[in-house]
Amino acid sequence: MSASFESVHLPQLLIDRTAVLATMHQKERAIAPILEPEFGIKIRVPADFDTDRFGTFTREIKRTGTQIEAARSKAQKALEIAGETLALASEGTFGPHPMMPYLPANREIVLLLDTTNNLEIVGESLSLETNYSHQVISSTEEADRFAQKAGFPEHGLVVVVGDAANGKGEIVKGITTEKQLFDAVTAGLKKSPTGKVHVETDMRAMYNPARMKNIENATLDLVKKFKQFCPECGWPGFEIVERKIGLPCGLCYFPTQLARSAVYKCKNCSYTKEELFPDGRETADPSLCQYCNP
Repeated sequence: MSASFESVHLPQLLIDRTAVLATMHQKERAIAPILEPEFGIKIRVPADFDTDRFGTFTREIKRTGTQIEAARSKAQKALEIAGETLALASEGTFGPHPMMPYLPANREIVLLLDTTNNLEIVGESLSLETNYSHQVISSTEEADRFAQKAGFPEHGLVVVVGDAANGKGEIVKGITTEKQLFDAVTAGLKKSPTGKVHVETDMRAMYNPARMKNIENATLDLVKKFKQFCPECGWPGFEIVERKIGLPCGLCYFPTQLARSAVYKCKNCSYTKEELFPDGRETADPSLCQYCNP
């Protein structure tokens, strides 16, 4: 029998609980204003929590495992430190867009881990709104041109001298003023045996407003997924676990590579349900058909 989860279960799950947020990069600015009123929780950040141990964007510490595994490890460590049973963690990746590899993209996830109820839900957001970039330069003028394209000084920069990822150089992070950039580049060029340094965007959340906005989007997706309740038992997180391709072409009706249906599964009772046309369209554009547009 279906249950009214909103009225029966939600207070028992999250309301009036404290959630520890595993961050050292001020992600609470994007996450707390959404989740505190939505879930009725209080979010706190543990003091001196070092998330760099799980990997850094500047590569001196490599991330182990997948993006979700890294976020889960952060959440578990935060629970261990804080002595709580509810945690939040986020993890971001940057690289080529999966459908448009010539464009850089940012994928953010926000993970909720509730050990009391054996519940894990992951919100995510893939965005092209990123300034992710890097360049090898040999002058302060080149650094200035790079900075202008990167949205500096609202977005911070990083200067890398030598092979810092292997402990054979140094990294200056959190550059947010013209003087800091000039000093870091000038000092780096003097130290560099090649007369060149590596300048890149600082992708840590507190130095990157574009990324902070995408963390916000991933948080909103977490709320959306949490509120997708199982029609059988009312458990939250009734989400897609499989997409089945074969959406017919609107012209020739030949099956395409787009999703024709989606399979949802409950994390609690394992109830599954298949729904047609998950993206809101019953046919594909002929331009996406392998037969009409080979």
